[in-house]
Amino acid sequence: MSEPGGVREVKSAARTVELLELLAARGDRPARLQELADALGVPRSSMYALLQTLIAHGWVRTDITGSLYGIGIHALLTGTSYLDSDPRVRAVRPYLDEASQTLGETIHLGRLDGRDVAYLATRESHEYLRTISRVGRRLPAHVGALGKALLAERPDAELPDGPYEAATPNTHTSRDALAADLASIRARGYSVDREEGVLGIVGFGFALRYDNPALDAISCSVPVVRLTPEHEGQIVAVMREVRAKIEGAAAGAGGAVHWR
Repeated sequence: MSEPGGVREVKSAARTVELLELLAARGDRPARLQELADALGVPRSSMYALLQTLIAHGWVRTDITGSLYGIGIHALLTGTSYLDSDPRVRAVRPYLDEASQTLGETIHLGRLDGRDVAYLATRESHEYLRTISRVGRRLPAHVGALGKALLAERPDAELPDGPYEAATPNTHTSRDALAADLASIRARGYSVDREEGVLGIVGFGFALRYDNPALDAISCSVPVVRLTPEHEGQIVAVMREVRAKIEGAAAGAGGAVHWR
């Protein structure tokens, strides 16, 4: 297999990346050797050798019996380095603080990664604290406010055919339903996720247009029980203002590396 630039893929490197992504996706569910070998379609002996190499370098960890495998601490260190070195994340953080303090709700920064959104920063509400941080986690783009705000920045022709995975009974699972929602988002200027990703939670998403098309978005999440029409109006007004400030600050910043 060759990459677009004509460089041939290095199979051992690709297999290593696939293994790390598989372990990361499993979260708190460690895997056995045979599970990993079967999932990646490689011989058991080759998978064992790869795992031992990655354990030695801290990318994979194993339990005291040596039979269960999970993602290692070096994945965390690398992920933290990504967040600390990204100029967009650094620039947006103070505005997340501002929105959180003004609204008293949970504020997220996310980035489109293929068909998913990766959470890059979160400011949790003091009224509704999650037991697990979303930073570093992924969510299908069609499910939540962040992803829908970013999908609306792109032509519907890029949408996959579906059906889409349902996170709740309210998730759009058909291409037509999602496309209709995206049309409303374009007209409105922001996305609304009414219990589509998490039951009991409504989200409002705003694409950050310092890239074209936008790759990043911010959102505000609020429990349904606290969402009145007046509070919804306040959320939209504050988040629009914060988006304008972020985009203005990004336009005035120079010298940043533009990654692809």
